[in-house]
Amino acid sequence: MRFALEALLADVPDEQVAEARAFYRSRVAGRGPGSFEELKEARARKPEPRAAVPPALEETVEAAGARVPVRIFLPSSGPPRAVYLGIHGGGFYMGSAAQGDERHRELADALRIAVVGVDYRLAPEHPWPAAPDDCEAAARWLVDEAEAHFGTARLVIGGSSAGATLALATLLRLRDRGVVDRFAGAALRFGTWDLSARTPAGRLIADEYFLQAYAGHVADRTLPDISPLYADLSGLPPALLVVGSEDVLLEDNLTLAGRLSAAGNDVELRVYPASPHGFTGHPTALAATALDGVNSWLHDRISRP
Repeated sequence: MRFALEALLADVPDEQVAEARAFYRSRVAGRGPGSFEELKEARARKPEPRAAVPPALEETVEAAGARVPVRIFLPSSGPPRAVYLGIHGGGFYMGSAAQGDERHRELADALRIAVVGVDYRLAPEHPWPAAPDDCEAAARWLVDEAEAHFGTARLVIGGSSAGATLALATLLRLRDRGVVDRFAGAALRFGTWDLSARTPAGRLIADEYFLQAYAGHVADRTLPDISPLYADLSGLPPALLVVGSEDVLLEDNLTLAGRLSAAGNDVELRVYPASPHGFTGHPTALAATALDGVNSWLHDRISRP
């Protein structure tokens, strides 16, 4: 049986595809830091995230003996209908929850939900398992406290790149604790599913410094908590996978979609044309269309009985 990639592509207007292609032709390709010194320089150069209006509420939540800082957005138009746990990207070694403030403010108001962004600890100062420990703590706090704190027990989760990886790792941990059914869905954008360099996409990123910074101390990086592609994926909530056709991680996202489906889960895969890794963070109409699609999918998940 043969499949053509074109058959998997999301249906978007031709003018959006043309605009995206032009944008990426004019854009200088970058690369991530290649050492701890370069990482420190990149962190110092990174501009402060633009503030959202109204701004986030900053809190520290506690669960399972861990204390984790979070940034909370409440909808402007009334009590929240659900709570979205958002996990930022950045290769496990850069970024912060604040980088998602604008997106999270828009999401809170568009869907009338509360949004909780997790400020997990970064590598290499805090390598694995610090980041998934923090994300699990935030998720378990929501499982225990969402009803009292937000007036709703309806939960969804999502993230981009490393954040998608951590979101799926969090769900696997919650499943093993018997509480994953509290989450109605997971919106996962271009996750890094293999950090062991054994899959096609994993081999393409094998020399990236972020792998060494995050999990270089681990002898077997096929551990599901590090590389979710190797996990038993049964018993998970419905998932939306979003990835670009030009993403270096495309093949592993296709594989994850197949494995999730084979494990009996409800999974939807959306591949966007002319789009590289991280495309939903770029200023193109195609990126806006993809994010609107994520919003619609989340709305559908939280609206179901």
